[in-house]
Amino acid sequence: MLVLVVGTGRCGSTLVQELICRHPAVGFVSGLDDKLPRLNLKGRFNGPLYRRSAPRPAGMTSLRHSRRLWERGRLRIAPSEAYGLLDRHVLAGFSRPYRDLLAEDLTPFVARRLRAFFDERRARQGCELFAHHVTGWPRTGLFSAAYPEVRVVHVVRDGRAVANSWLQMGWWDGWRGPDNWLYGPLPEPLRQEWEESGGSFPVLAALGWRMLMDAFGQARLRHPAGQWLDIRYEDLLAAPRQEVGRILDFLGLDWSPAFEKGFARYRFAPDRMAAYRDELSPAQLAAVERVLEKPLAEWGYLG
Repeated sequence: MLVLVVGTGRCGSTLVQELICRHPAVGFVSGLDDKLPRLNLKGRFNGPLYRRSAPRPAGMTSLRHSRRLWERGRLRIAPSEAYGLLDRHVLAGFSRPYRDLLAEDLTPFVARRLRAFFDERRARQGCELFAHHVTGWPRTGLFSAAYPEVRVVHVVRDGRAVANSWLQMGWWDGWRGPDNWLYGPLPEPLRQEWEESGGSFPVLAALGWRMLMDAFGQARLRHPAGQWLDIRYEDLLAAPRQEVGRILDFLGLDWSPAFEKGFARYRFAPDRMAAYRDELSPAQLAAVERVLEKPLAEWGYLG
């Protein structure tokens, strides 16, 4: 079975993906595989090597600090979004579509390549589940057209925190304006809100989160209810054992002794959940909250 861990980016989905991949029944594409796309590695030893390594995902600190080959910042044998591999071996442009990729975008040619990409890796790794991480546009429609049984774990984070984080990332190209950034043109109502803000970059980042969350809402409607799970990042940090248990139950995985051994090595760090309150000015935060009032309330982030 294919599992997608999806989110807007800077939302905690990396943490969820890496936790899932600590389970011995789960396979994945590694950062090493993605760094060598021409070789089209199948990652036979990804799981065993990764599960021996110390955890260092975003928002966490490790109980011990390793400097081995598979650490972050090196050629990591740890889960990767693998955009280089997917662009090369599945669909050119998978990594940077201007809109969501839907079922209607899956041609027979791409369907064969997509299934070959994941089926070959799952067989090579000998795993029950193959988990893949996708951020930005959901793209779940494209995957579900090839894998109708796909399960989706959607990670949600407070849009104020996401917008603040995007502003600090070197890859965020909103500084060029919404006519030139990764996500394509803003819908007219959102563009009007951005222009009314005086072209505020924090507001643009917030509207980008809102636009992606609208796409996730539409994507969720196209999936059977039993194949989609929403997880709030803040809930995960507050009650990690409970929320990770929900994820494992959803995926049909047991909390085995081997998984417990990996899970116990993590220290969850909720201290930056509201860093946006210090890192945005009061006026910037107020402007962000004005354009995000409805979705923040819907996800329980206001009140």
